[in-house]
Amino acid sequence: MLHSIFWNTLRPGSSADRPEGELAAAIDEHLGSFEAFAAQLSTATKGVQGSGWGVLAWEPLSQRLLVEQVYDHNGNVGQGSTPILVFDAWEHAYYLQYKNVRPDYVDQLWKLVNWADVTCRFDAARAAGNPILIAP
Repeated sequence: MLHSIFWNTLRPGSSADRPEGELAAAIDEHLGSFEAFAAQLSTATKGVQGSGWGVLAWEPLSQRLLVEQVYDHNGNVGQGSTPILVFDAWEHAYYLQYKNVRPDYVDQLWKLVNWADVTCRFDAARAAGNPILIAP
């Protein structure tokens, strides 16, 4: 699933270098600013021990965006959160071009993000509502 999101979210020559509209507003509200969010996701991705992912996810219970790390392909994305942007930190994603310099690879990923695709995922995740039922 994360590889599918990753490949669909990257597009050379994307039209925008940052999100716009409600996604941009949510990033500002929940993560401080686009710059703060970019630093947090970059740090999460660069800091994965071994193989894994940096993830921007929508958490439906708190109705907010958060940044997480996922190790390997384990299902340890936060309980009930929906990944909307993922950065692949597996060596197979970067080793041929960047050798063992993962930080350079992560810095370059920002130039490829298709924010229209990320926005569609964000809109769909918010529209899904809260899947956790609380008894009256």
